[in-house]
Amino acid sequence: MITLQNFTLPEPGICTEHDLYYRASGPVGYSQNRGEIRLGRGGRLTLDTYFNLLNIGKWHAQCALDGLWAEIAGSGLVEIRILQAFPARSWEILYCEVATLDPATPHRADLSHYAASAPVQGLIYIEITALGDDGATITGGRFATAAQPADWPDLAVSITTFRREDQVRDTVARLNGFLATFEHGDRVRVQVVDNGDSADIPETDRVRVIANPNYGGAGGFARGLLEAERAGCSHCLFMDDDAAFHMENIARTYVFLALAKDPKTAVAGAMINNTHKWAMWENGAVFDGLCRPLHGGTDLRDRAAVFAMENESAQTPPPTFYGGWWFFAFAIEKVRHHPFPFFVRGDDISFSLMNDFDICTLNGVVSFQDDFTEKESAQTLYLDLRNHLIHHLVSDKLSRPALGTARIALRFIMRSLLRFHYEAAAAQLLSWQDVMQGPQFFDDNIDMAERRAAIKTMMRTEVWKDVQDLDLTERRRKTLKPRDKLHRLGVWTLNGHLVPFSARRWDRIVLGIGERGIVFPAFGAARITYLNTARDKGYTVAQSKREFFSICWQMSQTLWRFLRQHDELKAAYRDGYDGRTSRAYWEKALLEQPPSPQPRNHQEKNCA
Repeated sequence: MITLQNFTLPEPGICTEHDLYYRASGPVGYSQNRGEIRLGRGGRLTLDTYFNLLNIGKWHAQCALDGLWAEIAGSGLVEIRILQAFPARSWEILYCEVATLDPATPHRADLSHYAASAPVQGLIYIEITALGDDGATITGGRFATAAQPADWPDLAVSITTFRREDQVRDTVARLNGFLATFEHGDRVRVQVVDNGDSADIPETDRVRVIANPNYGGAGGFARGLLEAERAGCSHCLFMDDDAAFHMENIARTYVFLALAKDPKTAVAGAMINNTHKWAMWENGAVFDGLCRPLHGGTDLRDRAAVFAMENESAQTPPPTFYGGWWFFAFAIEKVRHHPFPFFVRGDDISFSLMNDFDICTLNGVVSFQDDFTEKESAQTLYLDLRNHLIHHLVSDKLSRPALGTARIALRFIMRSLLRFHYEAAAAQLLSWQDVMQGPQFFDDNIDMAERRAAIKTMMRTEVWKDVQDLDLTERRRKTLKPRDKLHRLGVWTLNGHLVPFSARRWDRIVLGIGERGIVFPAFGAARITYLNTARDKGYTVAQSKREFFSICWQMSQTLWRFLRQHDELKAAYRDGYDGRTSRAYWEKALLEQPPSPQPRNHQEKNCA
């Protein structure tokens, strides 16, 4: 038999939120050193959690299974119950038995009759209750099937890195250790595409390091795909250099792809941010005018919330569903479009939308990363708006009239203006104007060096400073109003920009990082200090009518030009898209010239 998924337990350095892995009732304890769970008499272990339930609806629909078994490893007298939780009807107990666990031989339960209930859907999980006076110990377990794929995938794990030396070395070391014991490890290779030429990772039989020009994440992942093709791999997994994850991610994804009925099947990893490791940030996303993360904020400690998320994610996804490149695995033969040269931001969206993948998420396949809100800057906002506009110009699924596409840019810029982020708004206006130069602009600026330098010179106020250098005194009067009144006040007055003397009379407030990307908390204020998660750095922005109306005037002129040029611009991007997402384009850009030396600018760490 082959393993579909193993039991996963809390792991220091990754996640130690126990309720994401198991639930305990009665005398139950977890040994972190030994990686085992001890149950006293009457203690109950329930594995109905995000990391350890089996979404049989997904596995049965997407994969060619031959029966299903559960195995539990440990010792002691126990009752084992295995339940199938259906989304809209009574649950079934698939297995219930009293057994004495033997450390030498895992206890095996045949669950193959799960398929008798049509349609096959729902979630399978295990409950273990200790019955003996000496209690019981659970050391591991798995779900398995007797199916054997005709061909096992040859998988390239491709990591793009830029000046995150410590993080990528740690990830590669963990991958090396895992693949040495993984039963399919001889079919998995690791590629580190080093855009900064600084990783200094020793090569092994499993690990190859590739020096690459710094053309951002798009160039790094394009190089990874080229190298995976040249090495004869059947599948590729794109992965960020700063993502922390359980190695079980690789195991589940590999077997899911191996057993997939349709070669178009791709696996998109979810993301949890490191600020709150119990909350889902994104379990796949939909793109239509905006990036809309799915199931964001789901409390993964709440069984009902997890079950609802998993049952919903087993349904047919929306047509503009996409997966982020912090963890995205796919069959190379199904790639019709290589990445577009966005540098970073949006390349994963276009890769999902423009290739005919059938994208799935799997519970427990998730990366833990720093909060995206904290990474926001004028440069990231510049890059975000560029890709939003181009996707709507290129994709039939996203096609809009000229004004409908322009509204995307207007919404982005106004969101910054209403929060007094005038420097970010100026960068976004520049982004819109750069898109209007046509697709040749991306060839001429494939390394983004000139634009990064230009945006950097624009930044004077919206840069992080030590908190002791900031004035944190507050004056709250208008910002204490009820939400509905404050919302009307903010909208009608454009957050005070239309009100005389508001810059002096309105409030002075301090906001946390979680409120930085939201317009509403800024309403009623004339000066805002934003603090990072650690609250040791921040910056202050203040209302300026001069800046506001200057940018609005430039924005109106840009809008007029865009409306006139829209049809011509749309045709140019559609004509140029195929060529810029071809294998030949990236071979010429990356393989026909030696990597150029990269400037040692450690402030560009988010540009990989």
